[in-house]
Amino acid sequence: MNITERIYQLLERIEDSILLIQSQMGRITRPEDFVYSQDGMFTLSGVCMQLIFIGESVKVIDAKDNTYLSKYPDIPWTAIMGLRDIIAHEYHRVDEEEIYAVVVNDLPTLLEQVRLMKLDLQSI
Repeated sequence: MNITERIYQLLERIEDSILLIQSQMGRITRPEDFVYSQDGMFTLSGVCMQLIFIGESVKVIDAKDNTYLSKYPDIPWTAIMGLRDIIAHEYHRVDEEEIYAVVVNDLPTLLEQVRLMKLDLQSI
């Protein structure tokens, strides 16, 4: 598998993770919904796991080609990788308000950008 195919595969993984998060947010309408019930806590755990997958995929893309992500400067790639590190290594620092804000405010933009990136790769 060449580098373009691998990056495309990782972008698909990111897209799938975002879509899975979005599909599970129906019961979560405010940050507190993550912590006031067992279902909410379970949803928070699942969202965090998918955010780890997203961050790890971004890290792998960056490692494969450290200039590729810079072609898309509107996305805070370093922050995505940093969030992955916090969730994975400092889970006690996970804040439901921050996770909620990422899901509601940042993931739709990331999804749109990832889809454009996939189209760009298909034209190569």
